[in-house]
Amino acid sequence: MIGCLCLHGFTGEPWEVEPVADYFLEQKKWLVYTPTLPGHGPAGNLKDVTYKQWVYAAEVAVQELLSRCEKVFVIGFSMGGILACYIAAKYPIDKLVLLSAAAYYINPLQLLHELKEVVRLRLRGELEQDEHYQLYRKKIIDTPMTAVFQFMQAVKSIRPFINRVQVPTLIIQGGLDEVVPQKSAKFLYDTIQSKQKEIQFLPEARHMICHGFEQKQLINNIEVFLCGEEDEDESGCS
Repeated sequence: MIGCLCLHGFTGEPWEVEPVADYFLEQKKWLVYTPTLPGHGPAGNLKDVTYKQWVYAAEVAVQELLSRCEKVFVIGFSMGGILACYIAAKYPIDKLVLLSAAAYYINPLQLLHELKEVVRLRLRGELEQDEHYQLYRKKIIDTPMTAVFQFMQAVKSIRPFINRVQVPTLIIQGGLDEVVPQKSAKFLYDTIQSKQKEIQFLPEARHMICHGFEQKQLINNIEVFLCGEEDEDESGCS
């Protein structure tokens, strides 16, 4: 069995990576984990949470997948991409996918503008009447500075582990990403020590890359990378 760990971003929830996670769960029948990081989610409270708790949650999830699966892939979005780098450096996973990974600091307020576009794409309706949007708007605006500091600490603490990543890695970022600069993707590509690594920019994609117009292309690119040209019976990618 193949296992796949999908990690969401700062102030976010698993729905940020839902299109990708659902595809591999439903179409490939993989064992997919999309944990909600401590302090996140509708009932979450980021005020008293530390980045070490986010790291621990990711570690618990990957340990469980490693105990149950022959192969384990890790996909990380935004801050989840930085956590994914740490996991790849420390645990024997098979492949790593980084989506809009925040090796450089993000702007939480800009994330709100990105979210508006996501809601517009999903509902084609009035943003101000959307309960989901209002929930995230409040969460992002009310994000405590202590949590922002923890995010920065996470990036700072994990950066030294990035050059220890040696598993095959795919880095994808939107050409219109206004939250994470393109230099983040380039830094990751230059720093990761894997002999098999790719960097791709989807020209029309914004930060919420899993929910944009190029969603199908994104999923296809991830699938090609993860499944490769292995024998279907062996890879489980049929």
